[in-house]
Amino acid sequence: MELPRGDESSVEPDETTIATRGREVAGVAVGTVLGELPRPTVAWSEDGQRVAAGGSAATITADGPDRFDRVRRAGESLFAGRTVASELPRAARPRLFGGFAFHEGDKDAGDSPWDGFPDAQFVLPAVQVVRTDEDSTWVVATATGPSAAAEAEARLEEWTDRVEALDGTPPESGPGIERRTFTPDDAGWRRQVEAAVERIRRGTLRKVVLAGALTVDLRDELSIPGVYERLSATYPDCFRFLVAPEGGGQFFGATPERLITRDGRTVRTEALAGSTGRGDTPEEDEWLASELQDSEKDSHEHDLVVEAIKTQLDPYATSISTGDRTVRRLATVQHLQTPVTAELAEDDHVLSLVEALHPTPAVGGLPPDEALETIKETEAFDRGWYASPVGWFDAEGDGTFAVAIRSAVATGRRATLFAGNGIVGDSDPDREWDEVQLKYRPVLDALE
Repeated sequence: MELPRGDESSVEPDETTIATRGREVAGVAVGTVLGELPRPTVAWSEDGQRVAAGGSAATITADGPDRFDRVRRAGESLFAGRTVASELPRAARPRLFGGFAFHEGDKDAGDSPWDGFPDAQFVLPAVQVVRTDEDSTWVVATATGPSAAAEAEARLEEWTDRVEALDGTPPESGPGIERRTFTPDDAGWRRQVEAAVERIRRGTLRKVVLAGALTVDLRDELSIPGVYERLSATYPDCFRFLVAPEGGGQFFGATPERLITRDGRTVRTEALAGSTGRGDTPEEDEWLASELQDSEKDSHEHDLVVEAIKTQLDPYATSISTGDRTVRRLATVQHLQTPVTAELAEDDHVLSLVEALHPTPAVGGLPPDEALETIKETEAFDRGWYASPVGWFDAEGDGTFAVAIRSAVATGRRATLFAGNGIVGDSDPDREWDEVQLKYRPVLDALE
C-alpha cells in the first residue's frame, strides 16, 4: 500500500473523519524506520518518547504573518472528526507534527536549501512508529475520509509486518566532510558583531542574536537514520527532530531549548542563554561553569531572556514562577538555564503561546522588532526554519515545541548548519566566533 503524500491533502481542512488504529510490537530502533518511510517524513524525540512517521493523512500549510492562527484553526477543524482506538497510549494518538519559518515570507530566491519549506507546515502522519516513555513500541496508522476506518486497519496490517521485518541498523559513522564554507567568514563576522555592538551602544537595541551558516560538502550520501541515531545517542536529553517535506530538503537537529509545553492549563518553558565550552578534565569543566555563572555579560544576557519570557506569558497566566538558575551541560557546550512555569487563566491553545513567545530573546533579541530588523539587515543568508518553533500539537490544544537550534538542512551531498550567539553591549567578536563554532559541533560530529 502506497502511503498518501502531503500534496494530496487540504490546506485548510474541513471537518472530516479521522480514524486511527494501532498495535504494540516488539522493540525496534525508531531511527531505523526513518529509512523506510516516504515523504513527508517527520521524527520527534522528547522526554523518553520517540516518533518516526511518514506519509500524510492530512497536511496543513500556511504562509504570511497570520500563519500561527491559520494552522491552529485548521488543526481544530481537522481534529473535530477524529476517532481513536481506545487502547492507544496518549503518545500514540493523533498529533500534527511540523513547524514554522523564523521570518514569514522571507526566502532566498534561486538555489536555496529551504526550497519546499513554506512559512508553516504540519502533517498528520499516515503511519508512525512510537516508542513511549514506558518503553513500549507501537505501530500507528491514520486515515481520513468516508472509508477511514477500513483504510487505517489495512495500513496498520501492512506496516506492522514491515516494521517487524526490519533487521538493519543505521550506519555507525557519518558521510564525512570534504569542504567547509562559512557565511560570513571570520572577518565578516567581526564586522557584523562590531556593527551590532555600535548599534546597541547608541540606540534602543539591547540585545540581538546574530547567526552564521556553515555549508559542508559531504563525501557520501547522507543517511538520515544514521545521523538521527548518532544525535540521539550523544544528546539523549535534547529534543531531536526531523522535518522532510514533499519536494524539499531534510531539516534535522538536536536542540536543548524548549520553547513551550502545554499540558492542560500548565505551561513549561525555560530560558537558555549564556554559554561556554566544556573542559578537558572535571576540574576544568567546573572552572568553566563557575566562570559562566560569574560572567557579567552572560548573566545580563540571561536575565534579559528570563524577563522577556515572563512578560510574554503574563497576558495568558494567573501565575508565573521561575526555578533556580543552573548550568546545563551538553557534550560540547554549557549554558545558563532557568525553568519557567505558568498556570493559564483560560484554555489557550499551545499555538497561541508559540506565537506569543516566538522569537524568544535567546534567538531574536530585545526589543523584538528592532532586533528582527537588525537580523534581516545584517545576516547574509536566509534563516528559513532555523531557530524557529518545531514540534507537535493534538486535539486538546496540548503540545510541545522546541527552538530549532543545533540544526542543519541537507539536500543530496550538501548540508547547511546554523549557529548563533547573543550580542550585547560588551560582546567581544573573537569570543562570540569561538562560541558559535562550539554550537556547530553537535551536527558536525554526527556528519563526520
